Amino acid sequence: MHDFVKPKLSPLFKLLGEGLLNYEGEKWRIHRKIINPAFYSKKLKIMSPVFYQCCDEMISKWEEMSSNGKFEIDVWPFVQTLTCDVISRTAFGSSYEEGKRIFELLKEQANLIMKLRNFYILGWRYLPTTTHRRMTKIDKDMQASLMAIINKRKKAMMAGEVLNNDLLGILLESNKKEIQENGNNKNVGMSDQEVLEECNAFYLGGQETTSVLLVWTMILLSRYPDWQARAREEVLQVFGNQMPNNDGISRLKIVTIILYEVLRLYPPAIYFNRVARKDVKLGNLFLPAGVHVSLPILLIHHNRDIWGDDATEFNPERFSEGIAKATKGHVTFFPFGYGPRVCLGQNFALLEAKIILSQLLQRFSFELSPTYVHAPTTVFTLNPKHGAHIIFHKL
Repeated sequence: MHDFVKPKLSPLFKLLGEGLLNYEGEKWRIHRKIINPAFYSKKLKIMSPVFYQCCDEMISKWEEMSSNGKFEIDVWPFVQTLTCDVISRTAFGSSYEEGKRIFELLKEQANLIMKLRNFYILGWRYLPTTTHRRMTKIDKDMQASLMAIINKRKKAMMAGEVLNNDLLGILLESNKKEIQENGNNKNVGMSDQEVLEECNAFYLGGQETTSVLLVWTMILLSRYPDWQARAREEVLQVFGNQMPNNDGISRLKIVTIILYEVLRLYPPAIYFNRVARKDVKLGNLFLPAGVHVSLPILLIHHNRDIWGDDATEFNPERFSEGIAKATKGHVTFFPFGYGPRVCLGQNFALLEAKIILSQLLQRFSFELSPTYVHAPTTVFTLNPKHGAHIIFHKL
């Protein structure tokens, strides 16, 4: 049995759905087993052209904005829209336009929750305020829209259509297989409501993680042009001006260590919480059952005793011989969590980031605008508070 478990989700955050991230025990095991196939490498390879297509559409918009091959934009909203588009397409395939609308509602809900959480009072959510009425309506609209997509897909599957090249299709197929393997016992697999909540979790977690990874990568490569040049040289050597492909992505060593260093300096989540399930002794420390433990990812990633005197500096070279060598075999680098609960979507996020970054490096060089203000702030993830104003030069 695990000595530490996830704390119970507050009623406020339950409006975003529960899903695998918040389950424990047997329910977590079953959901993990059903969701796993969606993130197998062969499935990610099928999805990768979507990453390219969405980024290409964004770049085309940027090129229309350029004057003499030069332009300045705040890339943060563009990157958020890009990763939203990617998630919508990879989650719902042909229904991605409906999926984008759901995501807009989910994002609005998340923003309302974050505003309320700092002065949350027990029972206050039941008061019929304008904000609470809006949150209730968003929840109903999201649930109805998602359920309509799920039911439409299930009918198509019953009619014999093979629709397992997006997250929803893979999830429903895997769930169906799990139920059949247990004698058609529907209590074993996921209910439609649980499938819906997993889609919500994938939407919110997948979009947030990749968008913040991309924006901090672009900011740091703008600040360190030598590393930008090294990354571009590698990308051009592997792909030339051709579309990035899965075989070439696996050969991007410089790009990979850059992304690792960005994740070290700016991890999407800066801490995570656990609750001691029973009395636990950690070295000389005694933790009674029920005590909450917070693991400060950001502080550990910036600790000089662990990483050296340059712990707060951008130095991708520290990962040149791999994560194990950089951490001296200790668990001191965990931007996606660690152990059995490590984030299922980490390979999805890294593949998406590598393909999009490769395309940007093929088409532009970039530098920070004088108007850029460095102010990392935590919303759900570590965001640039004042955006990311960058000057692009078309190559």
